[in-house]
Amino acid sequence: MTTTGEEHTAAGTGPWWWVRWRSAVLDAGLALASAAECGGEGVRFAHDAGLPVPIGVVFGVIAGSVLLVRRKWPIAVVLVSIAITPAQMGFLMGLVGLYTLAASELPRRITAALAAMSFAGMLIVTFVRTHQGVMSGDVTMGDWFVPFASITTAIGMTAPPVLLGLYMGARRRLMESLRERADSLERELQLLAERAEERAEWARNEERTRIAREMHDVVAHRVSLMVVHAAALQAIARKDPEKAVKNAALVGDMGRQALTELREMLGVLRSGNGADGRVSAASSSAALSSSSSSSSSSSSSSSSSSGSAVAAVPLAAVGVAAAVAASRAADGSGAGAVSGAGAGGVVEGPCLAELDELVGQSAAAGMVVALSVEGDVRAYAREIEQTAYRVVQEALTNVHKHAAGAKTYVRLAHRMSEIAMQVENECPPEVGAGSSVRLPSGGNGLLGMKERVAALGGVFVSGPTDAGGFRVSAVIPA
Repeated sequence: MTTTGEEHTAAGTGPWWWVRWRSAVLDAGLALASAAECGGEGVRFAHDAGLPVPIGVVFGVIAGSVLLVRRKWPIAVVLVSIAITPAQMGFLMGLVGLYTLAASELPRRITAALAAMSFAGMLIVTFVRTHQGVMSGDVTMGDWFVPFASITTAIGMTAPPVLLGLYMGARRRLMESLRERADSLERELQLLAERAEERAEWARNEERTRIAREMHDVVAHRVSLMVVHAAALQAIARKDPEKAVKNAALVGDMGRQALTELREMLGVLRSGNGADGRVSAASSSAALSSSSSSSSSSSSSSSSSSGSAVAAVPLAAVGVAAAVAASRAADGSGAGAVSGAGAGGVVEGPCLAELDELVGQSAAAGMVVALSVEGDVRAYAREIEQTAYRVVQEALTNVHKHAAGAKTYVRLAHRMSEIAMQVENECPPEVGAGSSVRLPSGGNGLLGMKERVAALGGVFVSGPTDAGGFRVSAVIPA
C-alpha cells in the first residue's frame, strides 16, 4: 500500500519542529559531532588569537551546536558557518548547512547568494592559509599550488552539498506532488464510488417501483373481476344454478390466468439467483399449484355456500405470490426483466390487440361498457402498447371498485404522432340499486398510470366529471 500526502502529514509525531523522532535524533547527532569538531578546533583558534583555551573551546562548542536548528533556520546555520570560517572551524556545519539550505523551500536566489558567500569565504581563508604555509616554508610547491588549492577546496566545500541539496529538494517536491495527486485520485474514486452507489440505489428503487406497479396491474384487475363474479355467484346460486355454474367457471378461468401471469413474473424474478432462488421458487410454485387446483375444484361447484370460498382461494394464492415477488424485488433481482421483449425467458406484456378481450371481461362481470376506436389501427412499440393497455385496464378496475354498475365508455384514438385513450364512467347508481360488493383500494392505481405515461413522455389527466362520473385520459407519443 502507498502512503498518501494526508497520511504522511498526519504521521508526524516528532518533538517541536521535527516531523519524526528519527529526524530529531539525526540532527542532535550532527549537532553533537559539529560541537565536538568546533570545540577541538577552538583550541588552535585560542592559541592563534591569544585567548585562554577554555574560551576557545566554549566558543567552538556553542558555534557547532547551532547545527541543531538546521531544519528550522537553515539561513542562520549557513551564516554562522561563514562567520567562523576565518577561524578555520565549522567545516561539517558548513557542509550540512549548505545542503539543508539547498534542499529547503527557500527562494533559489537566497541559496545562490549564501553559497557564493560561503565559496568566497572559503576561497579567501584557504588562499591566505596556504600562502602563509608557502611563505613559512611548510609547503614547498610552486606558485601555482596556492590558487589551485584555494579554488579546489572552495569548490569541494560548496558545490557538492549545494548540488545534493537541490537534488534532494526536487525529489521531495516530486514525491509530495505525487502524494497530492494520489490524494486527489483517491477522492475522485470515492466520489465516483458514492455516485455509482447512488445510481445503483436509484435504479433498484426504480425497479422495485416498476415491479410493484406491474404486479398491481396484473393482480388488481383479475382479482377485482373475480370478486365481482363471486358476489354474483353468491347471489344467484340458489335461484339460477346454471348461471351460477357459468360464473364459477369464469372465476376459475380468471384465477388461472392471474396465476399464470404471476408464475411468469416470478419465474423471471427467480432466474439467475442460484440455489436460494430455486428454493424460494419451489415453495412459491408449490403454493401457486395448490391454489390453482383449489380454484379449479371450486369453479366446478354450484352450491350457494361455495361462492365466498371460490373468491377467497385465488385471493390467498395471489397474496402468496405477491409476497414472494415483493421479497425477490427487494433483493434487486430480476432488474428490467418483467417487461422484456419475450426472448430468453422474459415476460411479454399485453398489447392493444387484447383490448377487446379486456373489455369483454368487464362486460361479463356485469359492467355496461362500450369500446370505440378512431383512426387507422397500426402497430406501436411494445412499451407504448403495454402502457396503453395497462391504463385502460386500471381505469376499468377503478370503475369496478368505486363505481360498480356505472356505464363506462372506452375510447381509443390512433393519431398521426400519438395514441390517445380515455375511460369515462357515468355517475354510479344508488347504493341500493347497484352491487353490494365493496372492493379494497390501495390508492396506487392512478399514481401507477401517471408514472407509466410520464416515463414515455406522455400526458396523463384524471378527475371527476361535471355529471358526477370520473374520467381518465392519457396521450402517449407514438
